[in-house]
Amino acid sequence: IGSWQPSMACRVQLCRVLRTVGLVLLYYVFSIGITFYNKWLMKDFHYPLFMTLVHLAINFCLSALTRRAIQSWTGKPRIILSWRHYLFKVAPTAFATTLDIGLSNWSFLFITISLYTMTKSSAVLFILFFSLVFKLEEPNPFLILVVLLISSGLFMFTFESTQFNLEGFIMVLLASFLGGIRWTLTQVLMQKAELGLQNPIDTMYHLQPLMFLGLFPLFLYNEGLSLSMSEKLFRVTELSPFLSSLFKLSIGGLLAFGLGFSEFLLVSRTSSLTLSISGIFKEICTLLLAAYLMGDKMSVLNWLGFAVCLCGISLHVGLKTYYSKSKQLSRKGPELKMPLLRLNGDEGENSAADDDDEEQEVFMH
Repeated sequence: IGSWQPSMACRVQLCRVLRTVGLVLLYYVFSIGITFYNKWLMKDFHYPLFMTLVHLAINFCLSALTRRAIQSWTGKPRIILSWRHYLFKVAPTAFATTLDIGLSNWSFLFITISLYTMTKSSAVLFILFFSLVFKLEEPNPFLILVVLLISSGLFMFTFESTQFNLEGFIMVLLASFLGGIRWTLTQVLMQKAELGLQNPIDTMYHLQPLMFLGLFPLFLYNEGLSLSMSEKLFRVTELSPFLSSLFKLSIGGLLAFGLGFSEFLLVSRTSSLTLSISGIFKEICTLLLAAYLMGDKMSVLNWLGFAVCLCGISLHVGLKTYYSKSKQLSRKGPELKMPLLRLNGDEGENSAADDDDEEQEVFMH
């Protein structure tokens, strides 16, 4: 019996490791896949805002179907917010999110994947800034070092870059700024127990309509007239190009939903720390693939800047882990746990969602 128990423990541990690796790989497939797919699609389909609107519509439909499936499985009704909470609590998060995604997709018309990936990494700075503003983060001296490392790394990466485009760079930088607002507001939104949006599927369901409405005026101003005269969609002479465009846009929508759902699975079955660390290695994989598949040119200084930026992000993740552990050790009495991504009614099977590393924080890499 004594030899059997360690054997069973090893098997359980091995299953957990294999499950984590599988979830990380699934996250990589959707995250890296949608980046390269959107860049590839933008070569022939120059309507990134319309593409984003299609993705939002698909995400809303799929999240509604998922909510219905969860409700049928658990037998418990899903949360539906009142109009007052919907307009005053959800709307700011929705508008920041849709502008972040819209500008990110728009930038693919101008910049390479490597420059996009590197610039998007600066979102950590803005998330950190707004976390301090909303008092979700406690200031400490090491945060200055994090800011310096990421900022200097970004400067080194863009310095004398042969494939640098100012317009696209500003778009991604603005998207990163909005991303800081987006993820901070999302954290606040999901932490409000009275709203009941702890499950990201419910959050996605409530966000998509307002995101669609927020981006639609910008789409009309920039792409409406041009798209209405495009032979790819509204002035088609043959049915096959129209169906081909819809099919390509639908694939992007499925990838976008798969990305959100894979993040949900990864965090709920492991921890938010796992998602953060996975995001660091994902960026390395993205740059290597961009250099190999897309021919992105990067100098030694660019790679060095990327390494410095990754050091800053890694330091931030390490500090978050250290301070979250310290807080939990110093707490006394019963603690109200509100896992970020726990399904309503799932208290037994999803016990992994209560990992120590999983405080109500959203990481976006």
